[in-house]
Amino acid sequence: MRGLNGQVVLVAGAAGGIGAASAARLAEEGASVAVADLDVDRAGRTAAEIGGTATAFGYDQGEEDSIVALVRDVTSHFGRLNGLHANAADLSPEVVGRDRQLLRMDVGVWERTLKVNLIGYAVLIRESLPHLLAAGGGGIVCTSSDGSELGQVSQPAYAASKAGINALVRHTASRWGRERIRANAVSPGIVLSEAAKAAQTAETLATYLEGTRSDRLGEPGDVGSAVAYLLSDDGAWVNGQVWSVNGGLVLRG
Repeated sequence: MRGLNGQVVLVAGAAGGIGAASAARLAEEGASVAVADLDVDRAGRTAAEIGGTATAFGYDQGEEDSIVALVRDVTSHFGRLNGLHANAADLSPEVVGRDRQLLRMDVGVWERTLKVNLIGYAVLIRESLPHLLAAGGGGIVCTSSDGSELGQVSQPAYAASKAGINALVRHTASRWGRERIRANAVSPGIVLSEAAKAAQTAETLATYLEGTRSDRLGEPGDVGSAVAYLLSDDGAWVNGQVWSVNGGLVLRG
């Protein structure tokens, strides 16, 4: 892909899964990658596996001051910032497992979900934008979810947070697009890491596959390649979009 060689990209939520795959693909294309995560030890291992200039940073997506410090530390370390992949979410059982239909809603779960999955993204963009503008423009890619489109009977807080991300990238593209800022979202369907695959039964995996229009389930690298494209010069004419990277699980008009 054109235009990633020598660029500095912050991947927030990069210790594993989609974030780690995106960081690895960006580094493969020649970018210097900041591998940021709440789990700094795991982020360190991911950065070591990527090698080169990849560097691990610890931060808490649910704390504004921590996000501010992250962007400050990344730009201080690398000297600039050319791209952002916002990928973190609170997927802990205590949060996702208690994200129930509205008659059984837990307000604390909603507050935590929106704080991490949406407000944290807005703060990341707010803090990154001045550096991207100073660099003459740059790309932002947020991880959304097809859960924002499916109308599921559970996890409404999660779906609402992802729908908010879709609105956030459209706002960012509309406000700063003429200043060479590109803001898009990738919307994965069923993406299974190796650990996730190992935790599922063959029957469950078969049920997941029946819901797609492809011959296999998704892997983190499928989304990572889309992220890299959107941050590259090859994706320069894509702005304000929400891309389904889902094997045909949801068909957008």
